[in-house]
Amino acid sequence: MMIDPRGPRFGALITMVVFAIVLITSNVWLLAVQALCFAMGTVLGLPRSPYGLLYRWLIRPRLGPPAELEAAAPPRFAQAVGLVFSVVGVIGYAAGVGGLGMAAVAAGLVSAILNGIFGLCLGCEMYLLIRRIWPGRQQLAAADANKEVSL
Repeated sequence: MMIDPRGPRFGALITMVVFAIVLITSNVWLLAVQALCFAMGTVLGLPRSPYGLLYRWLIRPRLGPPAELEAAAPPRFAQAVGLVFSVVGVIGYAAGVGGLGMAAVAAGLVSAILNGIFGLCLGCEMYLLIRRIWPGRQQLAAADANKEVSL
């Protein structure tokens, strides 16, 4: 499945704001909502996640067609990575270990800033690296690399 790469960047901008608010307020409930958004993006796919739906309904109609599409698997993996950081943050804040919660949210915030502002998706890069080094996956990684070149 191919997706508009501007959608995940839009979601990263929203995530950036949410993580910044959580760092300022230590609001575990807001972080839990963000974790739920990541879970939906991981399980249902980015186009059916809350931020993906917002992008599709409110932003996408006002933009021209994307210059290129990207594979959905790397951003979906990045959602799973964001889910892990969010869950660790929720556990940290809920257990009274504020330092753990703050560290997890700060790591997520840095990742969201890199993706939303600079277009560098760390989770996507992790996905591609894992695909390249995982035994038995070299053929799939080569196929992915050929797809990227052909776009």
